[in-house]
Amino acid sequence: MVAHLIGLKLAILRNSVRRSTAQLIGMIFGALYGLAILALMIVGLIGLAFVPLEISRTVIVLAGAALILAWLIVPLFTSGLDMTLDPERFVTFAVPMRQLLTGLACAAVLGIPGIVTLLASLGTVATWLRNPLAAVVALFCAVLGVATCVLGSRALTSLSSNLAASRKFRDLSFLVLLIPLMFLGPMIAGISQGIRNFGQFLPGFAETISFTPLGAVWSVPADIVAGQWWQAGVKFLIALATAGLLAWLWRVSLARALVTPVHTTGPRRAAGKLGFFRRFPATPWGAVAARSLSYFFRDPRYAAGFIIAPILPLVFAIPAGLRGGNLGILAFAGAISAFLLIWSLASDTSYDNTAFALHVSTGVSGLADRWGRAFAYLAITLTLGLLYAVLAAALTGSWAMLPGQLGLVLGIAFSGVGLGSVTSAFFIFNVPAPGDSPFKSRPGNNFIFALIQMGGLVGLMVLVLPELILTTIAVTTGQALLGWISLLVGVLLGGLLMVLGLRMGGRVYERRAPELLALLMAQK
Repeated sequence: MVAHLIGLKLAILRNSVRRSTAQLIGMIFGALYGLAILALMIVGLIGLAFVPLEISRTVIVLAGAALILAWLIVPLFTSGLDMTLDPERFVTFAVPMRQLLTGLACAAVLGIPGIVTLLASLGTVATWLRNPLAAVVALFCAVLGVATCVLGSRALTSLSSNLAASRKFRDLSFLVLLIPLMFLGPMIAGISQGIRNFGQFLPGFAETISFTPLGAVWSVPADIVAGQWWQAGVKFLIALATAGLLAWLWRVSLARALVTPVHTTGPRRAAGKLGFFRRFPATPWGAVAARSLSYFFRDPRYAAGFIIAPILPLVFAIPAGLRGGNLGILAFAGAISAFLLIWSLASDTSYDNTAFALHVSTGVSGLADRWGRAFAYLAITLTLGLLYAVLAAALTGSWAMLPGQLGLVLGIAFSGVGLGSVTSAFFIFNVPAPGDSPFKSRPGNNFIFALIQMGGLVGLMVLVLPELILTTIAVTTGQALLGWISLLVGVLLGGLLMVLGLRMGGRVYERRAPELLALLMAQK
C-alpha cells in the first residue's frame, strides 16, 4: 500500500506536466532553481567543516530550526503549494492507518521542496566528517529532521483543517492569526535595538534553540564533536519525542478526519435580505459584481487578503516611526495595499469552483464576467488604497505629495485589473474549495502555478513602473509637479491597460469558458 500511495503521487506529478508544454517548462525551471539552491547549500555545508565548531554549530542549528519552522508555517498560509496527497480522498477505502501514514509521509517528500530538504539535510554529514562518530549520528539526525518537518507539517495542517470545520471559528481564527501582524514590526524593531553585538548574540541564541524541538535534532552531532555527551543524549531524546508526538497528533487528527470528514454549512439568510444584490443593477455584470463583493465579507478564503492588505503596510511603518519618527514609508502604504489586493483577481475564477457553471450555463458574456469581477475588486482596492494615501498625507503633512500617491494607487489598481482579467481567463489555480479551510492545501503540480503567480506579480510591477518612478522621485525630492504627472499617467495609462485587459480577457473567457469549467470540475 505504501508503494501504491507513492505511485499515486508520482502519477499526479506525471499527469500535471503532461497537460501542457508550459507546465513542463515550469517544472523544469523549478527543478533547476531547486538544484541551484541545493548546490549552494551543499557547498556551504562542506565549507562549514573547515571553520571553528562554534560557527558550524550556530549556522546548522539556526538554519535547521528555520527549516522546520518553514515546514510548519508555510503550508498554513499558502493556497495549494503543499505537494502531498489529500487524505480525504481515502475516506471510502479501508487502508490500514499505519500504511496510510507511512505512504502519505513518503509522498510528501516527493516534490521539489521535499527533495531539496532531504538532500540538504543529508549534506550536514559533510560538515561533521571531522569526527567519524558525529558523521554517522548526523546521518540519522538528518533523516529524523526531515521526518520532523514532514510530520509537523502534516499534523498542523490536519489539525487546522479539522478545527476549521466551524465557519465562525474560521472567521475568528483569521483575526487571531493575522491581526497580531500589526505588532510584528515593533517587535522586530525592539529586538534589533536590544542586540548590541550580533556576533556574540547568535551563538547563545543557537544554544537556547538547540534545547527546543526546532533545533535539538541538528545540535546532536555538534555536541558529540565537543564531547558533551549528556547534552547530545538529552537533545536526541527531545528530537525523538518531538517526532513521536507529531506522528501521534497526525494519526489522531487524520483518524478523525477519515471518520468525520470536514464539511461546513453556510449561515441562513432571512427572506428578502439580498445584501449587495439590492445595490447593483439587474444586469449580468451587476450580478457578478454583487456576488464577488459578497465573497469578500462572507468567504474566509477572501477574508485573508482583505485582512492582510491593510495590516502589512503597518508592519513597515510602525518600526520606522519608532526608530526616528519617520513616517515617509506611509507614502507607499496605499500602493502596497492596492498591490496585495488587486492581484488576487488573477485567481478569482479558480475560487468559483463549480459555481462557475452558472456563468457558463446562463451565457454571461466575457466582458460582463470580467467587468463584474473587476468592479468588486476595484471597489475594495481603491477604497483602501485611497484611504491610506489620504491618511499618509495627513500624518506626514505632505499634502503636495498626495497626487503622486493617488496616481500610483490608481495605476496599480487599473493595471492589476487588466493583467488579472487576462490571467484568470487562461489559468485555473489549485485553491481551497468553497467551505474548506483557507489553510487547506490541494494536491497537484502547484509549483508551476506558484511560478505563474510570481511571474504575474513581476509583470504587474513592470506595468506600473512609470507611476512608481514618478511618485518615488516626487516623494524623495519634493517636486509636486511630478506627482501630478504620476496621477495623469496612472489614470490614462492604467485606464488604457485596464480596458485592453478587460476586452482581451473577455475574448479569452468566451473561447475558454467550457475548458475552464472542465478544469474546475476536475478539482472537485
